[in-house]
Amino acid sequence: MTKTVAILGAFDTKGQEFAFLKSEIEKYGCQTFMINVGVLGEGPFQADITAEKVAEAGGSSLQKLAADKDRGIAMEVMTRGAAIIAKKLYSEGKFDGIISMGGSGGAVVGTSAMRVLPVGVPKLMVTTVAAGDTSAYVGTTDITMMPSIVDVSGLNRISRSIFSNAAGAMCGMVNVEKVVATSEEKPLIAATMFGNTTRAVDNARRILEEKGYEVLVFHATGTGGRTMEMLVENGYFAGVLDITTTEWADEVCGGVLSAGKTRLEAASKAGIPQVVTPACIDMCNFWAPETIPAKFKDRLMYKWNPNITLMRTTPEENMQMGEMFAEKLNMAKGPAMVFIPMGGFSEIDFPDKPFWWPEADQAFVDALKKDLRSDIPVVISDKDVNNPEFSEMVVEKLIEFLTK
Repeated sequence: MTKTVAILGAFDTKGQEFAFLKSEIEKYGCQTFMINVGVLGEGPFQADITAEKVAEAGGSSLQKLAADKDRGIAMEVMTRGAAIIAKKLYSEGKFDGIISMGGSGGAVVGTSAMRVLPVGVPKLMVTTVAAGDTSAYVGTTDITMMPSIVDVSGLNRISRSIFSNAAGAMCGMVNVEKVVATSEEKPLIAATMFGNTTRAVDNARRILEEKGYEVLVFHATGTGGRTMEMLVENGYFAGVLDITTTEWADEVCGGVLSAGKTRLEAASKAGIPQVVTPACIDMCNFWAPETIPAKFKDRLMYKWNPNITLMRTTPEENMQMGEMFAEKLNMAKGPAMVFIPMGGFSEIDFPDKPFWWPEADQAFVDALKKDLRSDIPVVISDKDVNNPEFSEMVVEKLIEFLTK
């Protein structure tokens, strides 16, 4: 069956470029479905979805946007409309993958339409901003970003080559035979991990897999936590093994790996079983030492590697995190339990290690227990987080929740 690629872009100002992309995709054997998000006209070919329809979906009219001549407002409307249109069209089976091209503005609109699509749907953004920090465009999705090298402005020997490569890549993605995993029917468990909790998660994963579960591990680096929360919201998981909650330390202290203020909410709101530990909240993450804000110059630091510097959290910061954990877990509509590894929250929060500070860890426990719902148990263990006995205890409770 011939696959269909949705091509989304500003056909009014970049019609020549998108016409070339369209012809290349069709040359590779795919059908095209054209979505225009340009506010100045329809371009050199008939779009399947006109700019007027996109504007209406975004809450305005094309005539008004053109008359107002406010680029900022027009971008907001078309960005909103593109996402609504793309989600609806994909649910109706109108296309199998989506591609867009443009500069920073085009990337905003194009990726907004891509981020609302399910994981696994081919998404390719050809843009001048692909070589920089793309987190604002990609978010927690599986968008492929391709640097356009030159601006998407006219056809030349370089742009033709890039656009043709993009067409081939897109057609390759939509035509690839989907892999059906043998473990597809196994219940999925989300787990969080850091370098400091690798041993704990590896042991827990082994036990879960032996019990017939499939475990997806997320690196607790901000993006990892946000991605896990998104997938939990979308109903992928039967339970959450949230062993590594270090992203909250970065949120509280202003580190570089925060997952945002909604971290720890998804499982609670979804009502799925979750077990949580405060592993690695003893550390806030910064890049190389020279990048650390001056206000932290007197704090206890540990050079994890040449690019990562860890800062020990204080009792006050741990108390604040205890309050936040309680606030998030109090939302729980399903089974929830907290396990505290008082023998050490991380590899370096351990007797004779640089971050060993029991009073700081206790501040978290006291604040958590003070505010946490009485029906959410808190188990205090004298083991450290990476002790096999601790991870076994945690995973056994999650399995108990799941089997009930």
